[in-house]
Order: sequence, then structure tokens, then C-alpha cells
Amino acid sequence: MNKKTRILICDDHAMFREGVNSILRSQPNFEVVGQASDGQEAVDLARKLHPDVVLVDISMPVLKGFDAARRIRKAQPDIKVLILTIYDDEDMVARCLSAGASGYVLKDAPPAQLIYAVEAVSKGERYMSPRVAKAVLDRYVSESGQRQTRYDLLSDREREVLVHLAEGESLKEVAQRLHLSVKTVDSHKVNLMRKLDLHDRSELIRYAVRKKLIEA
Repeated sequence: MNKKTRILICDDHAMFREGVNSILRSQPNFEVVGQASDGQEAVDLARKLHPDVVLVDISMPVLKGFDAARRIRKAQPDIKVLILTIYDDEDMVARCLSAGASGYVLKDAPPAQLIYAVEAVSKGERYMSPRVAKAVLDRYVSESGQRQTRYDLLSDREREVLVHLAEGESLKEVAQRLHLSVKTVDSHKVNLMRKLDLHDRSELIRYAVRKKLIEA
């Protein structure tokens, strides 16, 4: 008997997750082993269930999809990550590939394309939706993920602080949420703003919105 491909679905919309679940479960060689509703849950379930492929949306609560992908791949390099999203801009594709994603599928793709994409990445191949520029994939594959954006220079903690500050939380509120001292949060703030070349809270918010770290 052929080994089934074990899949974890991660999206914050329950109806969409169930739709994807139905598509994948219709394939005899696929097994959906779990579902996550936010990025951190995706990381936790990937560690617990050790699926072969993780389907990850980009815009999710708690932890964005590309950050979840990076953490999953860092902790468990053998797990393949397939991005499933509405975003088709080059910057977003580049960020996900740099995070270690093996594929990128748009949510309006036909079911057959999703099935093919899962099969491809589970075999160690790469897959990109036809609407996403092939040149982008080729460039980032050839560079083996070495190209870095300013965002890539941030630590995981600095990314968390960035999102919370952009959502309007004070240093004290961020410190309480992340169980850190206010001094430590302020230090992270100074470092992340230097790395991103930002100079005040308004620039930080515009950056987070532009990069889709928070909703406008």
C-alpha cells in the first residue's frame, strides 16, 4: 500500500478550510491530519503532527503565514510548505520563498491545480500558480533563498513587537502581552526601526499595512 501524503491545513476562515479539506480528502493518496486557524497554531500543530505538507494562508492572526512557514521549516526542514493565498504581487511571493515555501497557489485556482501542487511539493518539487510570474520563482530558487529583504533581518521577537506596535498597542501593553519588560520591548522597537529605516510610529504603521502584516 502506498504511503499517504499527510496534510495540515492552515487558514483563519473555517468555511475555506472545510472546502480545501473536502477537495483533498477526495484523493485516496491524501490524508488531512489537522487544521489550524492562526499562524502560531500552525507551527504548534506542525510540531505535534509532523505532516508531509502544510498549506498556509498568508494573512492569519497571531503569526503571519510567511513567518509561520519560516518557523516550521527551521524546526522541521523535511516538512514542505505550500502557500495558499489571494496575493499575487512579487514582493509577497519573494518573501514566502525566502521563508522556505516550496510552492505558491492562488485561492481562485481550480481544485485540480491545488491537488497537483500538493503532489508536487510532497515529492520535493516546486510549484507556482501560472498567474504568478515564473521569473520570480526561478530567481529565488537559483539564489537558494540567500537574497534578504529588510524584513528578513528582523528576529522573530522583533517581528512580533512590530505587529503589536503597528496595531496601536503601547510599549507597556506589548510588554504584558509578550511577558517582557518595557525596557526590552523598547530595545526591540529601536532595533527593528533601525533595521527597517523607519523613524516614527506612523511610518511603522504604513510599513506594516503595505507589507500586509496588519489589515488596513
